[in-house]
Amino acid sequence: MARYIGPKSKIARKFREPIFGPDKVLTKKNYPPGMHGNSKKRQKVSEYGVQLQEKQKAKYTYGILEKQFALIFDRASRAQGVTGEMLLKLIEARLDNVVYRLGLSNTRSGARQLVSHRHITVNGTVVNIPSYTLKAGDKIAVREKSKSMEVIQNAVSGHTNKYSWLEFNASSLSGTFLNYPERELIPENIKEQLIVELYSK
Repeated sequence: MARYIGPKSKIARKFREPIFGPDKVLTKKNYPPGMHGNSKKRQKVSEYGVQLQEKQKAKYTYGILEKQFALIFDRASRAQGVTGEMLLKLIEARLDNVVYRLGLSNTRSGARQLVSHRHITVNGTVVNIPSYTLKAGDKIAVREKSKSMEVIQNAVSGHTNKYSWLEFNASSLSGTFLNYPERELIPENIKEQLIVELYSK
């Protein structure tokens, strides 16, 4: 299965959350898509269905495919600490996600493209693997020859979110991954315990 490139509003309506960012369609039609989307007689979702839906939401939010997601979960289950929280911490430490969090791109898919097209360095070395896992203290920066790119300049100028586990210098277009974020600091509305229960079956 390839990465999802279909209609994003349709997915946002499915989960009733703006998982790809602000969505005008979602505010007008806050119910699932399709012929029976607004029906009051919608079938009750099973426990398995709720758990599966939560996993799908996490995958769409972070743009991760099933195989990668399963590998991250395996690492989280072997790590010390609460499995669900470790899962989100490991996902947050992915290079494409950190590039997005730093404000170098307006979307996670855009951040992934910046990494894939060799515009990003980690500790001075070009890294073109979006799933690269950062460690505390790693320095992330835009390559010198890529700093003038309009897409990066526009993203940085409109970026307002600040995260305590990241440090960012707008003038040098560089930042530092200080540490893994605590669960309560991660803004995404994901019920990670449901994902743990799903994989535990």
